[in-house]
Amino acid sequence: MSGQKQRVKLVFADRGSFHDVTVELPADILARYSRIIDALREDPEITAQVYVDRRRLVAAVVENGDEG
Repeated sequence: MSGQKQRVKLVFADRGSFHDVTVELPADILARYSRIIDALREDPEITAQVYVDRRRLVAAVVENGDEG
């Protein structure tokens, strides 16, 4: 494992309003999956690190790091 983290913005819908949360996840694990949602659902290291209410999750986006 490289130990590098990747910032991922998770967007949730809650009764007609949206809010986002940014989490840092292991970059090497995210690279194993073609979709972020699969890593959030299936990878034991990620599921042990962060709880995601998948019923309310509407988007998961890898952040570039150059946003500001």
